[in-house]
Amino acid sequence: MVKRLLLASPRGYCAGVERAVETVERALALYGSPVYVRKQIVHNSHVVEDLRSRGAVFVESLAEVPEGSTVVFSAHGIAPAVRREAAGLRLTTIDATCPLVTKVHTQARRYAEAGHTIVLIGHAGHEEVEGTLGEAPDSIVLVQSVEEAERVGVPQETPLTYITQTTLSVDETSEIVAVLRRRFPRIAGPAREDICYATSNRQWAVKELVDAVDLLLVVGSRNSSNSLRLVDVARAAGTPAHLVDDVRALDESWLDGCETVGLTSGASAPERLVADMCAWFKARGAEVSEQATVHEDVSFKLPVELRRAERTAA
Repeated sequence: MVKRLLLASPRGYCAGVERAVETVERALALYGSPVYVRKQIVHNSHVVEDLRSRGAVFVESLAEVPEGSTVVFSAHGIAPAVRREAAGLRLTTIDATCPLVTKVHTQARRYAEAGHTIVLIGHAGHEEVEGTLGEAPDSIVLVQSVEEAERVGVPQETPLTYITQTTLSVDETSEIVAVLRRRFPRIAGPAREDICYATSNRQWAVKELVDAVDLLLVVGSRNSSNSLRLVDVARAAGTPAHLVDDVRALDESWLDGCETVGLTSGASAPERLVADMCAWFKARGAEVSEQATVHEDVSFKLPVELRRAERTAA
């Protein structure tokens, strides 16, 4: 029987997700429905369905957007080719790319312009990685694992630099970087790892929690990279962990033999989903408490295109 539910802190929405979701909400208020969104604005099914119910139309490609319409680019970033396509379709664009992803894109362009070969540490197929690759496709080599880092080949005649996807495992990325530095001692990198503050903080919070719990539940959708990494962190420490989209996905058999359960959520998961989980455990007699809080005070301005349009409409 579960006696305690221990909440990790920090958890849930990061500044980039808050900015992206508010961007779509404000665009709907300004332009009315429909507002088109290329890809999922953030990787959470509940957020997407909520915005869809309010008039957002999610599309996989700009070919699905009527000429002259308004389209929001997701928090994960886009390749320059997508911007050119949008211009050709005379779309009104609002770029909700997380500023921390934009920083990685800027690094990729600068390194490429300086003649560097760039090792991008990330996951193939992830929208953020596709956008970054698009910034300098002839200069970037993708590395996904320690094994790939051990065998990757790079030109010897150009300077070598690495950059990283923002939502990776801190520990796994450190291992990959260590291999690259051993194999290529002159490889350069960013002053700080590109893994975002929220991803790092949520992983550290799980590390602080796992020794005190018998099981960790992570609220998040299956296409959320940072949510999956929280599961990985717990399992790497020897604590069973499961990803759940919401309380309906909870399998009560996981709780057999557990007295203390930990709960956290990915950076794109709304806090209301955590509240639903807490209510479920409270209804079954569990005491709910929160670990010591790490304060996050990061905030990002809304996209300049949206702010300018709102001023014009006022």
